Amino acid sequence: MSFLNRVFHGDKVVWVVFMLLLLISVIEVFSAASMLTYGKENYWWPIRQHSTYLLLGCIVVYVAHLIPYRFYKAVPLVLIPLSVGMLIWVLVKGAVTNGAARWIDLGFITIQPSELAKVGVIIGTALILSRLQTEDGAKENAMKWVLWMTGIVCALIVSENLSTAVLLFGVVFLMMYVGRIPMKQLGKLVLVLGVAIALFATLLLLPYKTLESIPGLDRLTTWKARFERFFEASDPVPAAQFKITDENFQETHATMAIASSNIIGRGPGNSVERDYLPQAYSDFIFAIIIEELGLLGGAFVVLLYIILLIRAAKIAQKCRGYFPAFLVMGCALMLVAQATINMMVAVGLFPVTGQPLPLISRGGTSTIINCGYIGMILSVSYYTEKMNRNTQAAEAVHTEEDIPEILREEA
Repeated sequence: MSFLNRVFHGDKVVWVVFMLLLLISVIEVFSAASMLTYGKENYWWPIRQHSTYLLLGCIVVYVAHLIPYRFYKAVPLVLIPLSVGMLIWVLVKGAVTNGAARWIDLGFITIQPSELAKVGVIIGTALILSRLQTEDGAKENAMKWVLWMTGIVCALIVSENLSTAVLLFGVVFLMMYVGRIPMKQLGKLVLVLGVAIALFATLLLLPYKTLESIPGLDRLTTWKARFERFFEASDPVPAAQFKITDENFQETHATMAIASSNIIGRGPGNSVERDYLPQAYSDFIFAIIIEELGLLGGAFVVLLYIILLIRAAKIAQKCRGYFPAFLVMGCALMLVAQATINMMVAVGLFPVTGQPLPLISRGGTSTIINCGYIGMILSVSYYTEKMNRNTQAAEAVHTEEDIPEILREEA
């Protein structure tokens, strides 16, 4: 146990949650990647590649948790300008996958700039809120600076990745609430967002031909179709009239995967719907988890994310400064919020998006970045514990009974 304490610093519960999520990832991605196996004609290629990313992610976690959290204050100064430049590059000549330009293809590696931008904005928000914090809450100009930074990044993301822009803005909004932004300012922001959502909904009511003619927003027709399918799915359709089409293909097979499970599921590796779901190893992996591990397995995954958020809140409570507290909550909120959206999509409670399940879905950039969030959470935990121990030791030395003894020793 002493060896583990020397190697794995920080909150042990977070470490356990992280390891369990990786274990589930290896098992389920190996099972769900049958389409990739068939395409590559190599049985081991998908899991070998995924395991490589997970190994790199573990290295990122270990290195990141040894770096004192105060050094992360410099990250936004580099990462935000870099990610903004990369996002502009993506809009100009990004690699297109599944109809969306979200990646930069360097030949030997593919990078998703929006993931890097999310890290920069989360850390930047934590830094701004901590710098402009007073005893009565954040200063009035704190929200202005946060919104300028977040707005620029989200504006560059939204045209090709609406769900990521909404997710990032939502997490930043929660961070501003945690960061004690005045409720009056948050209330005004909510009203503005309400008007923006109403305008967006009105825009989606336009005919498809009109939406196709709007320059720079070629994804509008995709968003409209997804929202229509989501709301139409709530209307009961007789089984004899129901048809699986190209439009409802993914949602239908995800529903079939969940419906065919039971309490304990089919068992690892026995999924049927993995052969029909194009994104079984990514966007819809939670449906495969439920099909193979049952409702108990699905509930266990949900519980892991809940535990992660609770532990992050406890770590934040122990912090002696504002920055580490806001940083740890921002990282945890991003992971849990993204997981929530992914799982809601899989069970039909949210329109289809391109959000992977953090630390479980197959991915390159997203896996490394999500591991970075865990590393920063553990860094805050480790150095907060270390600081608290040093403070307690100093206070113990300077008790009234020990002071005369100390003075005699110095004399």
